[in-house]
Amino acid sequence: MELTHEMLDRLEKLEEKYAVMGQDMQSYLDGLLYADYLTYWDYVHLDTLLSLQTPRTTFPDENIFIIYHQITELYFKLAVLAIRQLMQTEAPASDFFKRQLRRLNSYFEHLIHSFEIMIKGMDKEEFLKFRMSLLPASGFQSAQYREIEILSTDLYRLVQVDKRPTVGPETPVEELYPILYWKSGATELATGKKTLTLRQFEKKYSGKFIRLARQVRDTNLWQCYQRLAPEQREDPELIDLMRQHDFNANVRWPLAHLASAGRYLDRKPQVIRATGGTNWQEYLPPRKQRIIFYPALWTEAEMKQWGGKTTSSPG
Repeated sequence: MELTHEMLDRLEKLEEKYAVMGQDMQSYLDGLLYADYLTYWDYVHLDTLLSLQTPRTTFPDENIFIIYHQITELYFKLAVLAIRQLMQTEAPASDFFKRQLRRLNSYFEHLIHSFEIMIKGMDKEEFLKFRMSLLPASGFQSAQYREIEILSTDLYRLVQVDKRPTVGPETPVEELYPILYWKSGATELATGKKTLTLRQFEKKYSGKFIRLARQVRDTNLWQCYQRLAPEQREDPELIDLMRQHDFNANVRWPLAHLASAGRYLDRKPQVIRATGGTNWQEYLPPRKQRIIFYPALWTEAEMKQWGGKTTSSPG
């Protein structure tokens, strides 16, 4: 086979690349020579992926429940990657900023529509039986979703609604963390004490959340937006993309979750408790939590009806 100019050029560039690192290109070429071909199933670890469902019962639909939540966590990881890629880019151009927001919104769109699997895709009686073997685990314990919230906005925006008048941008993370809104949703309905679900969650992740909140205090998505030039910040398309993320995360996603919980747990005249004992009737409705990542991008009228029946999607 004749070595073309293009092939020789690539070999020269490879030699330069490895020389900079003090490496011998010939050794790497030997490695390439002896390496086996890559397959799809090895690349995505397909056998491992398909073995990660370990039901606690013999009910068939428990597999659906597990797989759905695993898929959800993978979408959360995509969302985290989209935000972090934007945060880690110094002085991002407007087009790049919008591209990352489109990706982020696309992931949430898929998540929101996927809740049909939870709402209509499982046998109700099976669910109400196998769920009892999951105590005290709960979807409330999704650390990646809390990471998305921390990466998206200033931490004081995530404080319980009745505590917000007492905090602001300068309030230390250590003072904000104990009063984050989601903590109030994981209290015993009767006593007001922390559920085991919350205690487990805090034991594993509190340190990580506090460190993350400190790290991104000046680099979260809202702060990245604030550092754009005025003409970029006023771009209607960019504003709409920011609003879509806010609306997806804080209205559409919790409402989809609420619809799922209502289908299985709201059995009038008695409401069934969540597996983790979480106060889902108070915790999930966005009109009660009123979490808004970017208040500056919404009108007073829009925020007043946040999560209510008249709330409409931006764009």
